[in-house]
Amino acid sequence: MAKKPPLNTTVTTSPAKGTTAAKSASKAGKKTNIPVFDKSKLPSRHVTEGAARAPHRSYYYAMGMTEEQIHRPLVGVVSAWNEAAPCNITLMRQAQSAKRGVDLGGGSPREFCTITVTDGIAMGHQGMKSSLVSREVIADSIELTMRGHCYDAMVGLAGCDKSLPGVMMAMLRLNVPSVFMYGGSILPGRFKGRDVTVVDVFEGVGMHSAGKMSDAELHELEQHACPSAGACGGQFTANTMAMVSEAMGLALPSSSGAPAPDLTRDRYAQMSGEAVMRLLADGIRPRHIATRKAFENAAVAVAATGGSTNAALHLPAMAHECGIDFDLFDVAEIFKKTPYIADLKPGGQFVAKDVFDIGGVPQIMKALLDGGLLHEDCLTVTGKTIGQNLEGVKFNKNQKVVYPVSNPITPTGGVVGLKGNLAPDGAIVKVAGMKTLKFSGPALCFDCEEDAFAAVEGGKIKDGCVIVIRYEGPKGGPGMREMLSTTAALYGRGLGEKVALITDGRFSGGTRGFCVGHVGPEAALGGPIGLLHDGDIITIDAVKGTLDVAVSKAEFEKRRKSWKLPHNSYQSGALRKYADQVGPAVKGAVTHAGGKAEVVCYADI
Repeated sequence: MAKKPPLNTTVTTSPAKGTTAAKSASKAGKKTNIPVFDKSKLPSRHVTEGAARAPHRSYYYAMGMTEEQIHRPLVGVVSAWNEAAPCNITLMRQAQSAKRGVDLGGGSPREFCTITVTDGIAMGHQGMKSSLVSREVIADSIELTMRGHCYDAMVGLAGCDKSLPGVMMAMLRLNVPSVFMYGGSILPGRFKGRDVTVVDVFEGVGMHSAGKMSDAELHELEQHACPSAGACGGQFTANTMAMVSEAMGLALPSSSGAPAPDLTRDRYAQMSGEAVMRLLADGIRPRHIATRKAFENAAVAVAATGGSTNAALHLPAMAHECGIDFDLFDVAEIFKKTPYIADLKPGGQFVAKDVFDIGGVPQIMKALLDGGLLHEDCLTVTGKTIGQNLEGVKFNKNQKVVYPVSNPITPTGGVVGLKGNLAPDGAIVKVAGMKTLKFSGPALCFDCEEDAFAAVEGGKIKDGCVIVIRYEGPKGGPGMREMLSTTAALYGRGLGEKVALITDGRFSGGTRGFCVGHVGPEAALGGPIGLLHDGDIITIDAVKGTLDVAVSKAEFEKRRKSWKLPHNSYQSGALRKYADQVGPAVKGAVTHAGGKAEVVCYADI
């Protein structure tokens, strides 16, 4: 079992060079040895210090704060809490523990919420257009709240797919001392004597349409697949990005492991609040932690665990906030040389709780470190390096979830980057658990996911074809929808190993099968995927890393002359604004100039 921290244990950090900050500790809930913070150098001085700020202070008195609390550092504690889905339902509870930790460390916590769009509910209809867009809104809303109220540091709690990178993007953008905290995964459901996840329900829809599952069986499955609070249990996007937070050092070691209902999460939340105050005292900021090497560590962890292909979208976006060049091709290069060592769903057998039971993410990190695949000198939110954090961790040999690098499940990573005349700007495919890594067949083209799903449900998909779903990219969708409803239905109908699918959209972390996403340039920009005709022979080679179609350059140019962009109904509101601003998937589908264009860092105002 993963070791549980005692309730009031403080995470201590090694002071940054040149600081004299005293160590803080919490014993029996009492504050001891709290550092003295110099408010003249913190953003909150603009709202709490001096006679001119008397009106501002009057607002804090109105909320019950004492004079002493007003003159402490103000720490934003943000969560993506809502009642939209089980992923987020425990975040408010955990935020209270994080606030307690901030208070014990000498800060004044100021709680606020941001939005989240939950993919499991947005999936398979127009609501999915909002999902990736929400990542930008989350980061922007946190930035605006922090800026508007001049908060000095931040603890961010997130539970569902896009909220994790959205919160971490805000941390990197603002660059105030920050700690990330994952809300935790759901417990596995049970159906007919086996563990199941929500992906089994999506696949059950396909089985039902093919007559392989009765109404009563599907009804029983949907009632038992999701038995608790928490994010989807496999190595889907939420658990992938939670692991990324630890691999990069933005979260406390082991903090992402426990399932959402486990009260260990509250202990880690409190520790995260205390840790952020140590970072503030020691002057350690997110960009000290999120270096190029840290992003490489994150990409290694994703590939080694067969993580979500969405990481190839989120890691470049996070790097963009720091002003670091780290695009899809950089990610794919690391994926290519990283062995696959964690037997996790959807390609494998186990779920996040199984990882927690064998020792948590540090077990994965230890295996990678022992295999020489990590930069161990990267700084983390403990104030120590990755290597120092793992010094006391022994690899658990009495388990079958995580393998040593010397004996991997497969010698190459669970995620592969592709490039070719059909994807000059690259594409991505998850190969974890797949037996066949090459596929060639005639194209069957659809200009939206709904049409493809209807064809699957109607039994119109033939063995050996390559389904093409286009005009679903960041700009063309708009919003770059996930295709889990369609890919799961294929598996449910028994076609998962008999067809391939490519799209300029993207996939859920729960997708399995030969499914290629992020094909770029996207169709709406005139990319080759938009010029395909039914019957064109497409060849996918995940061994060589290629995605090609048997169409000559001259033929493509001929087709381009007669190509017209289909009408898009989203001409107003947030989706239109996103389409106007968003960049290509190869660079993370970002909407602003990023860290390279920064003139004044918020943390230095």
